[in-house]
Amino acid sequence: MPVHNRIAEFHADMTEWRRDFHAHPEIKFEEHRTAAAVAAKLESWGIEVHRGIAGTGVVGVLRGNGGSGRSIGLRADMDALPMDEEGNPPYRSLNPGRMHACGHDGHTTMLLGAARYLAETRNFDGTVNFIFQPAEEGGAGARVMVEEGLFERFPCDTVWGIHNAPHLPAGTIGVRPGPLMAAADQAFLTVRGKGAHAARPQDGIDPIAVGVQLYQGIQTVVSRNVDPLKSAVITVAQFHAGTANNVISASAELKLSIRTFDEGVRDLIEQRIRALCEGVGRAFGCEVEVDYRRGYHAVVNPAATAAIVGDVAEQVVGPDKVERDTDAVMASEDFAFLLNERPGAFLWLGGGAPGKDYGLHHPMYDFNDEVLPVGASFWAKLVETQMPRG
Repeated sequence: MPVHNRIAEFHADMTEWRRDFHAHPEIKFEEHRTAAAVAAKLESWGIEVHRGIAGTGVVGVLRGNGGSGRSIGLRADMDALPMDEEGNPPYRSLNPGRMHACGHDGHTTMLLGAARYLAETRNFDGTVNFIFQPAEEGGAGARVMVEEGLFERFPCDTVWGIHNAPHLPAGTIGVRPGPLMAAADQAFLTVRGKGAHAARPQDGIDPIAVGVQLYQGIQTVVSRNVDPLKSAVITVAQFHAGTANNVISASAELKLSIRTFDEGVRDLIEQRIRALCEGVGRAFGCEVEVDYRRGYHAVVNPAATAAIVGDVAEQVVGPDKVERDTDAVMASEDFAFLLNERPGAFLWLGGGAPGKDYGLHHPMYDFNDEVLPVGASFWAKLVETQMPRG
């Protein structure tokens, strides 16, 4: 893989950093050790460090040579997942119930590698903001950073993000114009029935029967309401009711996950679910409460910035390892909150390799250290091409 020679020279250091982060995972807004380690490394390379944005977030500011006034933001997420690790590498998680199962340890390390290289060379004209974000996994840390004035304090003309991709061959870089990752919403439905003895159903309103009708109706929301040329997924992930086999429960709960790319489809699905709950509840003589929560927005890459990713990637890994129209996925990412504020792009860095074939969020997952220099080199090349000297 053609990477910067200097970055290749400290590949072993990056591997050591990554494995240390892996052994000490911290979940959303608890990334104190990770943030301290990041800040210490940045400071050791002469980079200006700002702590405490969004609680545990860190921003490093590096100014290059020249007075162009240009600026760029590079983002890495730092948090782990609340799950136990089942693999047994030498650097296995030391924190029970905590694991870097999504590769954020690699994201943090690659951005640190780029920061070290750029601090040494400063072969650019402008300002680089290295954004180390907390709480991507369910905490919307990117939104919190924006709300706390990220871009006012650290101006960025553009902002960029990388996610590792075990489903792509190692060293492949994938991007696409338009939607890359989906919006993620949740709905919590509570059926307020009427409890009764199981032998006297006529005395009650069975919330399970109502819930079954809701479940079946929900399956038609996408298939019979959404344009078939547009994508959406609704999953009823939980259905809870009752405590005994001779009692008709007074209530039941359904918990839904909703994934969409298009904002119009997103609105339509919420409208249809609310209407369905109202109608089914009325038909059965009960109330169905709806707690509908909008989550992360879809990650949508502008065509111009997606093209920039492809051009830079070709310089790092070669044209044969660049997918300019890679598949979109229904997973979500809070990097969308940054893209809503500034132009930029989000991309995949392939990490698939023999023995590294577990998917993201799997208890056996482990980031492929062989691609650390590739990610760091992409960051460095992006800065040097977007803010060239002279």
